[in-house]
Amino acid sequence: MSNSSLATVMQAAGNTVQMLRNSKIGMYVYPVVAPEFSNWRDEQRAWRDSAVLFDQSHHMDELIVEGPDAEKFLAYHGINSFSNFDLNRAKHFVPVTPAGNVIGDHIIFRERQDKFILVGRAPVSNWLMFCAAYGQWNVRIKHDPRSPSRPEGERVLRTHYRYQIQGPEASKIFEKMNGGPVQDIKFFHVDWINVGSKKVQALRHGMSGAPGLEIWGPYEDKSYILSVILQAAKDAGVNLVRCGSRAYSTNTLESGWIPSPLPAIYTGDGMLAAYREWLGADSYEAGGAIGGSFESDNIEDYYVNPFELGYDFYIGWKKDDFIGKAALEKMKGQKNRKKVTFEWNAEDVVNVIASAFKPGEEHYKWIDFPQPNYASTSADKVMHEGKMVGMSMFNGYSYNERCMLSLGIVDADIKEGDVLTMVWGEPNGGSGKTSTERHKQAEIRVRVSPTPYAREARENYAESWRTKRS
Repeated sequence: MSNSSLATVMQAAGNTVQMLRNSKIGMYVYPVVAPEFSNWRDEQRAWRDSAVLFDQSHHMDELIVEGPDAEKFLAYHGINSFSNFDLNRAKHFVPVTPAGNVIGDHIIFRERQDKFILVGRAPVSNWLMFCAAYGQWNVRIKHDPRSPSRPEGERVLRTHYRYQIQGPEASKIFEKMNGGPVQDIKFFHVDWINVGSKKVQALRHGMSGAPGLEIWGPYEDKSYILSVILQAAKDAGVNLVRCGSRAYSTNTLESGWIPSPLPAIYTGDGMLAAYREWLGADSYEAGGAIGGSFESDNIEDYYVNPFELGYDFYIGWKKDDFIGKAALEKMKGQKNRKKVTFEWNAEDVVNVIASAFKPGEEHYKWIDFPQPNYASTSADKVMHEGKMVGMSMFNGYSYNERCMLSLGIVDADIKEGDVLTMVWGEPNGGSGKTSTERHKQAEIRVRVSPTPYAREARENYAESWRTKRS
């Protein structure tokens, strides 16, 4: 039997967890953009001290949804309320399964009454393309998948370029680019600004919590836009630091967004079974890798719900219906796990690294800097008195905070300040992933810390999932 779909791949593997834990896809790559422009430490520091330029043109899918049913279609397939979603606004769009578990998330922009652009990782794009085909919706969809992880020197083209400039001195650059002061753009609102001779759309956003704008436009304008940005920074006397792909993926550690929960689509009947038949054998969901010390035979143990990620703030309870509504209503009154930041004990981290410098001895799992990004989704056990009380899901080093951090979820009764134990490394000496060397497991103390971890993000972010408490 040929593996033509996710369903056939799963059937051939026998156990979905083992299929994903032993994926041969290799390291998760942020494509095309140079790993470093200067060095990742200074690139991290720039979003805190001066200004940083992120090139976001390549690592995310883009999905354009338009047509008479565009709003109804998206409202039905996401938890979000659309009642206050006017033109030139953006939202954090979160779809869930009928069982109420998270598939992923996108940033969604409303360009017209009947046109939306969604940007993010592949699971949401794939799900929405299937839903458009599965249901009776009068919508048109254009999919621009992320750039290839390893383009092997081939030219890469996208529909749009996407740049973000943020940091305490970002406003000086925008003023030079715009030819005068930029109008006040509210958080997650969109307006038009000048970039040299071009008018471009700008979203008020800030991935690491620092102030800034995200701009985008036709990909053929990319080189011109970049030249104007760099010249504007020079004219403004601002040290604008270009951020490479190594540092880019760590900025969320300070601001608290978990970018890669496992899409909860591997179980379930009805439309989910049809979805697995529809998804290709070469899809993100079929080839993605699970890494970490937590190992369960039940793939559903890796699923998370919106309450656990702090996304219940978005749920449009007043909508007539949307996929997952009934399941979420049942979860609403339950004791759900909660999202936290784990601050890793420096002494334990150094001990793990030191083990690699002892010839002839078995060493602990290597901690790569600034991020040990060896799987699409991470799941490391967090323990307290011999009991698993949480899961570390996304980790990395912050030069700004001078510590290793990870984002994850813990049981509701765990308190900020509690010191827990994270098991670092995979069981049985490691899995079959090509990104994982043979190693032994280590115990690392982790302190339960606020989310967002960075004071700037906690105190100055607009009210959102980052600041709301369930």
